[in-house]
Amino acid sequence: MDAWGERLVNEHRLGAEGLRSLLTECDPDTLTLLRNNAAEVTHSHFGRRIYIRGLIEVSNYCRNNCYYCGIRRDNRNVSRYRLTDEQILGCCQVGYDLGFRTFVMQGGEDGALTDERLVPLVARLHSRFPDCAITLSLGERSDDSYQALYDAGARRYLLRHETASPELYAQLHPASMSWHNRIACIKRLKDIGYQTGMGMMVGVPGQTVEHLVQDLLLLQEVRPQMVGIGPFIPHSQTPLGCHPAGSVDMTLRLLSIVRLLLPTALIPATTALASLSPDAQMQGILSGANVVMPNLSPADVRRSYEIYEGKASFGSEAAEGLKLLAEQLSKIDYQINYDIGNYIEEVSL
Repeated sequence: MDAWGERLVNEHRLGAEGLRSLLTECDPDTLTLLRNNAAEVTHSHFGRRIYIRGLIEVSNYCRNNCYYCGIRRDNRNVSRYRLTDEQILGCCQVGYDLGFRTFVMQGGEDGALTDERLVPLVARLHSRFPDCAITLSLGERSDDSYQALYDAGARRYLLRHETASPELYAQLHPASMSWHNRIACIKRLKDIGYQTGMGMMVGVPGQTVEHLVQDLLLLQEVRPQMVGIGPFIPHSQTPLGCHPAGSVDMTLRLLSIVRLLLPTALIPATTALASLSPDAQMQGILSGANVVMPNLSPADVRRSYEIYEGKASFGSEAAEGLKLLAEQLSKIDYQINYDIGNYIEEVSL
């Protein structure tokens, strides 16, 4: 185990056998070594700065029917909403005044979020906040749409691959959704020039260690600039709602491994971690994460963007809770950084 961990630390690459061993046979000392080295690598590139991104959940309408997601099309118990352009601009202004310099527009695959609406909106945001980074997380779109949004001023796009296994993907999504199209979208985003985010849930029903090994190998191959990893949390109004939540410990282990595979990536300590355990988000930072995404959405709609039950969206998970977040970070000797916090281009590894 020590040999695999040492190789990962020194080479920032590892084959399937080594990754499998780190996921299944890691003793406490090796886990501590992984975590400490992941933190050291993060410090060497980013210091003890934690970048904040203002999350704006623009719509909870979705055309898709993913088997795990609380805002899936067939969930009739969701109170649906769709923010107006002026509401979104207002959220950004509030965030800007608080110091945010990155805004993340996230939403379901809402048919109303057409290019005719989004491209002018992104252009307005880019014009009004020229010193800010605009990030989108709006699902699968056409190549032309991705290009038009990039030309309007968006520079980052988050699109989790969900799983590197087409077979597991098919167990989590209806037949109308294609793993191959998801991967093609990710590659197209990178080709256009977006800083591109991938990621997966940990502990989804049917997921095995071999699936996680495949995920890590895919991340190692594609080398996205951002990686989001969070535990699966069930929603009772979905086909997978009766399954248990994913493991916080395995999520933290994967965060450390991904940090060592991708030393200069931007890796959030996700809201899902904060939703499962009061200290899990801070543990995520100690394991190699360097991004937190407080919620800038209007308070009256936050609970309606319920992709899983018990989702944290207030307190330190909210923009108005920055003081509390700063206090929590201070206790582990980190501090909020309001800069854009660009991905650092990798040098030869």
